[in-house]
Amino acid sequence: MSATTAAVPFWRAAGMTYIGYSNICAALVRNCLKEPFKSEAASREKVHFSISKWADGKQEKPTVRTEDE
Repeated sequence: MSATTAAVPFWRAAGMTYIGYSNICAALVRNCLKEPFKSEAASREKVHFSISKWADGKQEKPTVRTEDE
């Protein structure tokens, strides 16, 4: 079977990555939920991460950020 006739996942054929496709699917599932599950799922959707800068070979105090910042 040649590469041109091989089946391609539809998300790849649409020019998406799998992460993008899975994020869209997850958002659709969260929107279909009934309360109180919908609000609980929305609260878990936010992403928090910390950033640490390095200066002179030493780590500075990390700052916690969200995806909105």
